[in-house]
Amino acid sequence: MTSKKNGTVTYSCKNKIGTVEFYHPKGNSLPGYLLKDICDAIKKGGLDPECRVIIFKSSGDGAFCAGASFDEFKKISNADEGKTFFMGFANVINAIRTCPKMIITRVHGKAIGGGVGLAAASDFCIAVKGASVRLSELAIGIGPFVVGPAVGRKIGVAAFSTLSIDATTWHDAEWAYSKGLYNKLAANSDELDTMVSNLANELSNSNPEAINSLKEIIWQGTGHWDATLEQRAEISGKLVLSDYTKKYIRKK
Repeated sequence: MTSKKNGTVTYSCKNKIGTVEFYHPKGNSLPGYLLKDICDAIKKGGLDPECRVIIFKSSGDGAFCAGASFDEFKKISNADEGKTFFMGFANVINAIRTCPKMIITRVHGKAIGGGVGLAAASDFCIAVKGASVRLSELAIGIGPFVVGPAVGRKIGVAAFSTLSIDATTWHDAEWAYSKGLYNKLAANSDELDTMVSNLANELSNSNPEAINSLKEIIWQGTGHWDATLEQRAEISGKLVLSDYTKKYIRKK
């Protein structure tokens, strides 16, 4: 779909299966422009009459997603800029939530911060066994406010509290699977691709009206998220300017 000097986002559709794929050289971290492109790509897939199901994935052999871009954090100079950046994650989560197509997320490596939020927001998430997770926001001085509704809804308050408060500990893929963040686990990348492909093919041949209705039921009760996530983005946008967070980021 688009190409950037410091990262890419693409959308393609083949045999009724859409694919949204992103890449950033720094651990698939996400600056604001990539978040916007991801949001646009998901919306494009949702409107594409040839697309029945969307696979959401990242490139490379490292992390699935390292979360927010620290380089972008360093550029934020006021609360409005901070809110705008965090709205990027809010907009992607809401695009996934409101997309009429089922979205299968393929997690091939570790997910950190906002990456955990993207996995949680997907309709079905398949991960490789090495895909550990960590919500590191509190350690940075921010807190997982924007991704909180998606993560908490998927894994429950107790597990979300564990991830949020114990912000420096990695939790393995088996833990994430046991809490419902991951719906299936694959032994390796080849098996991961097979599992994702098989499910996508099944859904692409299902009744699209039934899929759309099921998705509406799955996401029932989240209509307030537009306002809620905007409020959370405002909180994060202010906290990223705190002395604590600025000192933390300067060390990185």
